[in-house]
Amino acid sequence: MELTTVWFILIAVLWTGYFVLDGFDFGVGVLLPVLGRTDVERRVLLNTIGPVWDGNEVWVLVAGGATFAAFPEWYATLFSGFYLALLLILVALIVRGVAFEYRGKVDDPTWRQRWDWAIVFGSAVPAVLWGVAFGNIVRGVPIRPAGAGLHLEYVGNFFTLLNPFALLGGLTTLGLFTTHAAVFLALKTTGDIRVRANALAAKLGLATAVLAVAFLLWAQAFSGHRWLTIPMALVTAILFVGALIANRLGREGWAFLGTAATIAGAVSTLFVGLFPNVMPSSLKTVWNLTVTNASSTEYTLKVMTVVAVIFTPIVLIYQGWTYYVFRRRIGVEHITPTTEQADLSVSR
Repeated sequence: MELTTVWFILIAVLWTGYFVLDGFDFGVGVLLPVLGRTDVERRVLLNTIGPVWDGNEVWVLVAGGATFAAFPEWYATLFSGFYLALLLILVALIVRGVAFEYRGKVDDPTWRQRWDWAIVFGSAVPAVLWGVAFGNIVRGVPIRPAGAGLHLEYVGNFFTLLNPFALLGGLTTLGLFTTHAAVFLALKTTGDIRVRANALAAKLGLATAVLAVAFLLWAQAFSGHRWLTIPMALVTAILFVGALIANRLGREGWAFLGTAATIAGAVSTLFVGLFPNVMPSSLKTVWNLTVTNASSTEYTLKVMTVVAVIFTPIVLIYQGWTYYVFRRRIGVEHITPTTEQADLSVSR
């Protein structure tokens, strides 16, 4: 297997890991005012992700860095064409991180409420825009050669990205992430929050199933390997149904694995359908960016492979250990209402 293909697969794995892990973080933020009826309950919700949210975000940094190093043409075209959308995501992530840390700095309900809405904003915007971005990558965007050079440039604008297929992708990721988060909260909490999260996951799951099926079926129109992506989409749908059944039976652990596998299956289906392209041109197929014409030199890919082989297991072991240490359920009984609001850095 050529190194360009290996790194395409590795980048797909990194994005898959990011959507699975930071996906439920985003979902918890979106569901904060829905499941958190009191300040104590909202503290419980935030403490479920307190030890892991910043580690989960590392996946997107590594995915972006790997794309820059392995496929610089892809990186340059993506970040120039999607500049405003990615800037909005970056601003939202910054707002969310600041809100996590500053929410508990002042023991005042109004202060905390404002930061709670900042968390909702900082979670909902990436949850939608990541789906919009990947929908456009799968569908293809207007790119063409820049002048007389060999480099390709994006010739659309921000509103070009807001097409029906991409918007459906944004709604799908929002639905998947919130369902994933509701199942996660049912797994991580006790008492009334657990019951409400379980019931909400069932309701969100039905709406998300409709969106996901529509999106994956529509994506087949842009797939270069329908003989493979159609069965993958079918398996993904079965996994999601299994997750909803497990949730209904109160088997939150299996339900969480099911929603995680669903997100992984959906992302994998999109990447398989995309290959060997990394960014198709909606103007002419001859202008498609592929793993060949967008890649770095062979030497660069070899060095990156050695580094990945050494450090990837270390990162996985460390993150796995973090989840193991903070595996227990928490509830309102673990929060002392009379104490000053604890911020997420304390929970870590």
